[in-house]
Amino acid sequence: MAEEIKKATGTKKSTSTAKKAAPKAEAPAVAEAEAPKAAAKKVSKKTGKGNKKAAIVNRLQTKYENEVRKALLEKYGYSSTMQIPALAKIVINIGVGDATTDSKRLEESVAELAQITGQKPIITKAKKSIATFKVREGQEIGCKVTLRGLRMWDFLDKLVSIALPRVRDFRGVSKNAFDGRGNYTLGIKEQLIFPEIEYDKVAKVRGMDVVIVTTAKTDAEAYTLLELLGMPFHK
Repeated sequence: MAEEIKKATGTKKSTSTAKKAAPKAEAPAVAEAEAPKAAAKKVSKKTGKGNKKAAIVNRLQTKYENEVRKALLEKYGYSSTMQIPALAKIVINIGVGDATTDSKRLEESVAELAQITGQKPIITKAKKSIATFKVREGQEIGCKVTLRGLRMWDFLDKLVSIALPRVRDFRGVSKNAFDGRGNYTLGIKEQLIFPEIEYDKVAKVRGMDVVIVTTAKTDAEAYTLLELLGMPFHK
């Protein structure tokens, strides 16, 4: 009888220990089941990064990266590629003197500049009062746009390839419009040379100033940079 009780108690202990040991034995199995999920997440993240859209690059920008940089490095012998001149920004400014008497003229210029550059212009105000021109300090007298990145390259490409060749009796732009610090200023007499402007819808012909800002330290380097990019300088 005692032997039967011992056997009975022995089976109970073994079953209880089996129950306690069971969770410990299942833990590695759970970890193994979760491991493939974690690996799958990492793979999906990597594939997501690999599926990024290709960046849009202007043809003139491609020419600068592949040809112009090498030509500048060979000509001036820079010790570092970081010294190679590059375009920083392009600023286009339109002065609207008759905006003092008719505010619609300023609205027209803002709309035309936005069409030409593809960017919303900002309004420029007079810094001081000039009685001769009937201008008060703080009065809105013009608009301007600062272009960088892709829009800067698109505008320069359009300027040298389409707009300037459309100027009547065009013989090239001046070489003497550098400011001594590698920046170039170009004056345009009429906005009609840009293909976005429709002649029949123009209320008044206006000029504009185009300032090309570069990282060049000298005018000679800036001249070479713009010439290689296709700027039609007068010879």
